[in-house]
Amino acid sequence: MFTRPRTATLLISALATVALLGTACGSPDEESTEQHSGATTSGINLSAEQNRISTDKVDSIAAKVPQEFRDRGTIRITGNAGTAPPLRFYADDDKTVIGSETDFAYLIAEVLGLKIDLQVADWAQNSVRIDSGDADAFISNVTVTEERKEKYDFATYRLDTLAFEVRKDKNLSLEKPEDIAGLKIGVGAATNQEALLVKWNEDNVAAGRAPAEITVYQKTTDYYLPLSSGRIDAYFGPNPSSQFHAAQTGENEVIGQFSGAGEAALGQIGVLVKKDNGLVQPISEAIDHLIENGTYEQVLERWKITNEAVDKSLVNPPGLPKTNK
Repeated sequence: MFTRPRTATLLISALATVALLGTACGSPDEESTEQHSGATTSGINLSAEQNRISTDKVDSIAAKVPQEFRDRGTIRITGNAGTAPPLRFYADDDKTVIGSETDFAYLIAEVLGLKIDLQVADWAQNSVRIDSGDADAFISNVTVTEERKEKYDFATYRLDTLAFEVRKDKNLSLEKPEDIAGLKIGVGAATNQEALLVKWNEDNVAAGRAPAEITVYQKTTDYYLPLSSGRIDAYFGPNPSSQFHAAQTGENEVIGQFSGAGEAALGQIGVLVKKDNGLVQPISEAIDHLIENGTYEQVLERWKITNEAVDKSLVNPPGLPKTNK
């Protein structure tokens, strides 16, 4: 059974009281943010004054950027409308987009020697902006898929790990696809986790198990109230966002982690660019440079997502197969 509820947006509240999970040490940049009046929690700076980690231009990599972008001097990077902490969300001024994805966008631009034009759009509109040429790159937790690779190029920079967020008092075990049988599960609309969930549900029904009731939400924050009230048993989404929200509530926990590409491939998150526009190789090399000079690790530590690190950026690796759609 599938239901698509009306949007019932629940804003992220009291971010200053967040107690994030994880034991990664803070970077020097995190320590320096304590001087700002903006909210800081467990070393996480939630203010508009980010003091972002920075790096230098690498001439040998920048020279590989197509001439049209070098002549313009900017790279237009689009992403989601700030609803998924700690990946991409609004600071405490409600207008400045911050998070790990934003940090990576700035670092990549710096290596390429380009100024960044940071854009914000709803999920579906981000691809439209790439298609129309209004944006050059899409950096916002985009999973590599075989279908997307037909139209776009990817340079990977993070593992795609999915997880279930549940209320602690539910005492649920969701370690394998069969465990969703008979439960009410929430998921983001038009996401790869929705595709996986639908496939698992179909397999369970074929095997004679009770179907799960899947509720699809348009915005990440829309599941907060239904999960808290018990209208859904669990929410299936990106592990970093679920960890962040579970720690914020103190009443939820994250259980069961899965590859964003299912069992067929290693799920990876990549920078998405229009196919054959010449940007994917220099962006991939820029990411490798960030890994080598340590700024990549500093960003992961800053946002408590070190368990999603990669050793190298790959161009167009195997992704979520079409059969999982």
